[in-house]
Formats: sequence, structure tokens, C-alpha cells
Amino acid sequence: MTTQQILPAFVFLVIATILEVSGDAIVRIGIYNHAGVVRMPLFLAGTVLLFGYGFSLNLAPVEFRQVVGLYIATLFVVWQTINFIVFHTAPTMPILLGGALIVVGGLIVTFGRLSS
Repeated sequence: MTTQQILPAFVFLVIATILEVSGDAIVRIGIYNHAGVVRMPLFLAGTVLLFGYGFSLNLAPVEFRQVVGLYIATLFVVWQTINFIVFHTAPTMPILLGGALIVVGGLIVTFGRLSS
């Protein structure tokens, strides 16, 4: 992955992760916080956001095998941010430590060059 590919790919990944995590959060709110007919619009909104996630992720201008590493790293950061904003839950130390490993691993998958 070249330096010129990083920014456009990262923009697509941030958009994809925001859509995915927001869609998951809305579905979760529909499942646990609402009943009956109120659930349907929440489920529909979640469905639209999750489709947008898949679409955006696959538009990223980088090979799928490389984008997945950066995506997972970005997903962890966005997931914790949305979790804090929507559900008011701060990450614990084990989550932060494990998350650091996820981010480092994602960067290695995306940018590592062990073979020629």
C-alpha cells in the first residue's frame, strides 16, 4: 500500500466503520429499548446503515486482503467511540490493551512487508 493510497482508503474505512457501528447500535437499541411497531423503523435504519458500510468498505481503493487490517484497526477505535457516545460506557483497561494489539495487528497486516 503506497502513501498515495492511504488517505483515500482511510476515508472510505472511516465512513464504513461509522456506518457499521452506528447501524449495529441502532439495531441494538431497537432490540433492547423498544417494542412493537417502534422497532421496525429502527431495524430499517440499521439495515440501510449496514448496507452503506458494506458498500463503502468495498469502494476503498486498495486490495481487499490489505484493507481488512486497516479496517479492523479503524473499527475498534470507532466502535469504542460510538459505544462511549451512545451507551455511555468507557472502555476498561483490558479493552484498551487488547485494542492496542488489534490496532498494531491491523497496521501490520496493512503496511507490513515481510516478503518481497
